[in-house]
Amino acid sequence: MLRIYHTSDLHDHRGIAPRLNTLREREPGLLFDCGDSLRGSQTVYHFREPIIEEIDDAHYDAQAIGNREFHYLYPCLRARARAMRHRLVCTNLLDLKGRELPFARSLTLHHPSTGSGQGVYIHLFGLLIMQYPAGSSWERIFGWRFLDPIEAIAKFLPHVGDDEVLVVLSHLGLSLDRKLAAALPRIDLLLGGHSHDTLHEPEYVGTVPIVHAGPYGKYVSRTVLDRDQSRWRINSFDLVPLL
Repeated sequence: MLRIYHTSDLHDHRGIAPRLNTLREREPGLLFDCGDSLRGSQTVYHFREPIIEEIDDAHYDAQAIGNREFHYLYPCLRARARAMRHRLVCTNLLDLKGRELPFARSLTLHHPSTGSGQGVYIHLFGLLIMQYPAGSSWERIFGWRFLDPIEAIAKFLPHVGDDEVLVVLSHLGLSLDRKLAAALPRIDLLLGGHSHDTLHEPEYVGTVPIVHAGPYGKYVSRTVLDRDQSRWRINSFDLVPLL
C-alpha cells in the first residue's frame, strides 16, 4: 500500500501546515505539490515568499516547478530553490548554457510501503507548462529550453521497473494532462494543477488516473495505491478539506 497526498496552486494561501501534519501523523504518506505556490511569477521576483516556510513546515517530499516558481532569469530561479528545504523537480526544462540546475530532472524515492518487506521505489517526474516553443529566440536570451512533456518523460521509461511506481507532478493543466495520460499509459498516478480544476473523483484516461485537488489550499488529495498482478491501482481516494 502506498498513500500519497497532493496540493497545487496554493498562491501564497497559508495555514495548511498544521492540518497536513495532523493528517500524516494519523495516516502517513508522501506529500507532493504541483506548483504555483508563490506570489511571484516567471517575470516578478519577491525577495521573501512566506509560503515557502509553510511548505517546509508541512514537510513536503517534493514540489513540481510551476510558472510561479519558474523565472526566466536563472539567478532568480536559483534563489527561489535555495530558499526551500524541500526538493524541486522539473523534467521538461533544460538549461542550454551549462549552468548547474537548481532542481532535479527526476527523483527516485524509496517508501517502506505496508505489506512489502522491501518497500517500493517511486519514480517522480515534474512537468512545467511551456513558456515558449523550442527553437524560439528566447532560448538564446534566457538559456532555457522547454521540452515536449510526453517526449521528456518517455526518455526515462526504460529506467522504471515493472513493479515500481511512476508518478507525474504536472503543471500543465487538465486538458494537457489528458493528452499525456493517453500517450503514456505506463503512468500509475498523474497529479495535476495549473488549470485550477477540482476533481472530486479521479478522472481516468484508459488506465491512468488523473487527480486535481483544486487551488488555494482548499483541499489536499489523498490517494491510496495498491499493487495487483499487473500494476498499481487506486484502492481509495478522497479530497480532504484544509482551509
